[in-house]
Amino acid sequence: MAAESKKWLKIRIVVILSVFLVFFVALISRAFQLQVLSGQKLKSLAHRQHTTVLQLQPERGVIFDRNGEKLAISIMANSVCADPSKIADPAKVSGQVAGILNLDNQTVFKKISSPKNFCWLARKISPQQAAFVENADIEGIFLVKEPKRFYPNGELAAHLLGFVGLDAIGLEGLEKKYDESLKGKPEKLAWARDAKGKKLFLRVEKSETKKDENENLVLTIDNRIQYLVETHLKEAVLDKGAKGGVAIVMDPKTGEILALANQAGFNPNNIGGLTPERWRNRAIADNFDPGSTFKPFLVAGALEEKIIKESDKFFCENGNYKVANRVIHEAQRKRHGYLGVPDILKYSSNIGAAKIAQKMGREKFYDYIQKFGFGERTGIDLPGETAGLLRPVKNWVPVDTAMIAFGQGISVTAIQLITAVSAIANNGVLMKPYIVRGIADKNNRLIKLYAPTVVRKVISPGVAKRLTTMLTEVVGAPDGTGKKASIVNVAVAGKTGTSQKFDFKRGVYSSEKVRTSFIGFFPADNPQVAILVMLDEPQRDKWGGVAAAPVFKNIGEQILNCFKTNIRETPVFEKDPNQVELVSTQQTLTPQNVVSDDESTMPNFAGLTIREAMKKAKAESIELKVSGNGWAVRQYPPARTSFGEERVCNVVFELNN
Repeated sequence: MAAESKKWLKIRIVVILSVFLVFFVALISRAFQLQVLSGQKLKSLAHRQHTTVLQLQPERGVIFDRNGEKLAISIMANSVCADPSKIADPAKVSGQVAGILNLDNQTVFKKISSPKNFCWLARKISPQQAAFVENADIEGIFLVKEPKRFYPNGELAAHLLGFVGLDAIGLEGLEKKYDESLKGKPEKLAWARDAKGKKLFLRVEKSETKKDENENLVLTIDNRIQYLVETHLKEAVLDKGAKGGVAIVMDPKTGEILALANQAGFNPNNIGGLTPERWRNRAIADNFDPGSTFKPFLVAGALEEKIIKESDKFFCENGNYKVANRVIHEAQRKRHGYLGVPDILKYSSNIGAAKIAQKMGREKFYDYIQKFGFGERTGIDLPGETAGLLRPVKNWVPVDTAMIAFGQGISVTAIQLITAVSAIANNGVLMKPYIVRGIADKNNRLIKLYAPTVVRKVISPGVAKRLTTMLTEVVGAPDGTGKKASIVNVAVAGKTGTSQKFDFKRGVYSSEKVRTSFIGFFPADNPQVAILVMLDEPQRDKWGGVAAAPVFKNIGEQILNCFKTNIRETPVFEKDPNQVELVSTQQTLTPQNVVSDDESTMPNFAGLTIREAMKKAKAESIELKVSGNGWAVRQYPPARTSFGEERVCNVVFELNN
């Protein structure tokens, strides 16, 4: 019996040990699975449960004018987000938030009632609204700093710069064209929580890869010229009752655009309620009949081919010339007999131009139209450029050669027109127009430089000089059609133009709706500046010589006053083995100049909040006079001007949401 009991005891011990061994092996296996096989997966799951990661848009690069003035910057603005899991009473909180931010209550309630642990409520709000949110101290509602695109000069160069969307993606203008260069890699904002959901810490994860950094743009634009061009264009549009207008200033020897303006303008800081038509860059996107501004290109080709000489005379039919089934008239019903080639340009004779074109022949005429760049895009580094309208020569009817001679039956863009006239100013060489001079890194050292690009030689230097002399008479002669464009003590070469707009409803050219224009350059003996002015549908003074020419004169005179020593202010580029730095005659783009201000001059308050501006002014011992709310948009005296007798600055703040 005792032996039997011992036997069963041994069996029980073996069973117990076996069970324990199986349990132990299972425990070890499970631990191995959790710790080794599934460890990374479970760690990631726990990280997601206790950590919230929010991707923030990066700060975009700065856009500078040619002198280092900031045209587009990024400022830090507050955005409001929520963690619905921490909101105990969504109805109460939605009422509070909607009241502070002027939002729809139901929309806010729906967002903060979701099962998610994050949602946006408002992006890039004003400093005042951010202060209200902060003071309310609502559980589950947070403020996050985000970069907001800001244009310190408001409407200045808006059609060039364009604007960005809410998520910092370029939508128009240079912001769109150079979006990849301007934007960097998004940052990640992360915060961890304990088991009860309490926030423990917050960190910002930034990219360390150099290629992910944003880059800055350096433009060919001079903001001073841009300002005076926009000012005179706006005055002319209002004075003449015009529908709109375009003005461009170009360096004819390099193709650099010094200014490009459209009227009416817009403020890229506030595009709410505006239609795409308002920000359409008409200088490169709109096609129009050039009118008599097209005549110099006809004469240039005819001279180059030796089809005509300056001494040749053409009978202008006393004002009426029948071609096929059309009768061509002179502008303003003028009557001319025999005119030499220079006088055909000076008096802008349609009939004289038509006869030169007929003598030249449509094939050769068409060839020079193409050589001057019409019928194709110029390739300017802006989005939205169109090619104009040049019908194949094989499709021309007999009257087309005569009509196109004085700019009807062909459509061009303003950028094509000024580029073509610049070829005459540049000894017959056509240059590619461009806006961006270079791309710089975050330390404002150039990493890419865009050099002037020759497109082709169109006419010989001799023909260009002879044609320039004729165009100088258009402006300089007392009876020239462009006499109102003359500038004292400066020889100006130019051409007027008035083109009728085609009435598609009636199928004829309108006698009421016209575009008036003037193109030219100066000084005639060594051209430094080319200017185009075009007014759309002026209600008063419907001729290029009396509507557009005076605008050319006003812009030209101010450019000469601003740049008496050197109109072009050609920059110098210094190189070392590792990097390239832009050095301008006006200002060097270095971190010291761009980030901080000279102690002897007025600092730049643009883009600062009232609190930030007050702090900066106090540090500089400046009395700040404030008007408005939001961010600084204008100041007087301007930045970098010398202090007067008193260290006082008036700063205007505006909300740009």
